[in-house]
Amino acid sequence: MFKDASHATCLDTRRSVTGILTLLGNAPIFFYSKRQNTAESSTYGSELVAMRIALENLLGLRYKLRMMGMDVGKCSTLLGDNNSVIVNTQLLSSSIKKKHNSVAFHKAREAVVAGYVRTGHINSTDNPSDVLTKAVSPTEFYRLTGPILYNNIA
Repeated sequence: MFKDASHATCLDTRRSVTGILTLLGNAPIFFYSKRQNTAESSTYGSELVAMRIALENLLGLRYKLRMMGMDVGKCSTLLGDNNSVIVNTQLLSSSIKKKHNSVAFHKAREAVVAGYVRTGHINSTDNPSDVLTKAVSPTEFYRLTGPILYNNIA
């Protein structure tokens, strides 16, 4: 799963946009692009909200696959381009001041500790969920999504 947030993209409300791309095996099965419900004061906050939304979708997908009889033994991988969010969800000593960000942080922290998901960093220039948060050129769109759509993932 890939996630991204474009901080304060909406010019009217200054809300961020969340983009999530989910792969099952090497096949894209779900994408999500939506303006967030809250206006965040920082990129960190909008990326944390995007991580919570991605985790809720990921845990729901894992549950549905188990209900269909599939073995979902391994933990899932969630990649994002904000290294601060990735590192802080792996550190127990981190603390968050805002309540809704704290809830999102603890949701992510709980999933990592339980072993349902492992988080990792991907460069912003290589993140395919970037096409779900902002307008990109056709060549950039193909560069980011081509390997996924045409099954050329290394």
